[in-house]
Amino acid sequence: MLAHYLRRILLTLLSLDLVLAYLLWHYAHWSPGSVAALALLLPPICVLAVVGCTAFLSRAGGSTGLWWRSLWGEYLATLRIFVLRQPWSAAQPVNPSTAGSTRIPVVLVHGYLCNGRIWDTMAQSLRAQGHAVHTVDLEPVFGSIDDYAAIVEAAVATLCQQTGAPRVALVGHSMGGLAIRAWLRAHGPRRAARVLTLGTPHAGTRIAAHSQTPNGRQMVWHSPWLADLAASESDAVRALLRVAITLQDNIVYPQRAQSLEGVTPTVFEGIGHLQMCLDAQVIHWVAGQLTDLPAR
Repeated sequence: MLAHYLRRILLTLLSLDLVLAYLLWHYAHWSPGSVAALALLLPPICVLAVVGCTAFLSRAGGSTGLWWRSLWGEYLATLRIFVLRQPWSAAQPVNPSTAGSTRIPVVLVHGYLCNGRIWDTMAQSLRAQGHAVHTVDLEPVFGSIDDYAAIVEAAVATLCQQTGAPRVALVGHSMGGLAIRAWLRAHGPRRAARVLTLGTPHAGTRIAAHSQTPNGRQMVWHSPWLADLAASESDAVRALLRVAITLQDNIVYPQRAQSLEGVTPTVFEGIGHLQMCLDAQVIHWVAGQLTDLPAR
């Protein structure tokens, strides 16, 4: 469903871009070269403006150089994910290992306004290291996070059945980490060997302050839903969790607050929110967190 929405948005933006180019050529008498340059540059400039605005609003101090590096990296990640990947072919839900060895299977859970294609780079790397991978699509796009627990449950059950493994590891990006925690609350930790979260708003995010969607309201900074979720978790559940954050997160902030009692976060710097799913260091960290888990 999200892919359909994104295709329509891209087509609309392209149409508006062409109309503007025609008006400038026909009525303002711009040269064809200038019109063509504007038509090509306007869409990426608009994306850069949006990413730059979120990066500026979320800035938490630290090195200026790291901030600029994260801004550029997040801009490229946004184009790659929202233009080249997510609007087009759907991710294959179950992808077997491409290595000779067999390691614990992994369920990948995306975040808000994303779909399974955000995991293309991560999934390819994990499969090459011996992990079977299942990517989910959380729909409806603007539903309650509690309702996504059923989608995670179906993925866990399918992956266990197809691989014969009694347990899986789960990796969630952004809201996906909350969906996994909602699944743990609904179905228990019996089949979870480890849970990794990347840029997840465990304490909420200030960017969601005016959200009108059910899942957006649940992610508001220090929301009642987040407090109830945290209060429901046992020590056994918390022991499964590994949290990664980036100090230049342009979507989930305040950044350093995004952890849970008893869980010390791993901190990355110089990368943005979406970039966590593409960054080689983060992917290496994810793989490292899975190496000590038995495949059976």
